[in-house]
Amino acid sequence: MNALIGILALVVLALVGWAVAEFKNRYFGYTVSEEEIEAAHHEAAHRSPDGTEMNIKDVIKTISTKGYKSV
Repeated sequence: MNALIGILALVVLALVGWAVAEFKNRYFGYTVSEEEIEAAHHEAAHRSPDGTEMNIKDVIKTISTKGYKSV
């Protein structure tokens, strides 16, 4: 009997969590911020032109790690 109560409690907890997630999704929608758009463009700029993974020498050539440009 105790196991049945435990399973029932877990099901109820899962349903409450699902309801909260649905409520948040419906009333508090996700919007992409300017910072996220800028980060996506920054990431795309440092990607290799042919789509392959860049080695460390190529990465160092494309990023600025010193001075004002690194900020």
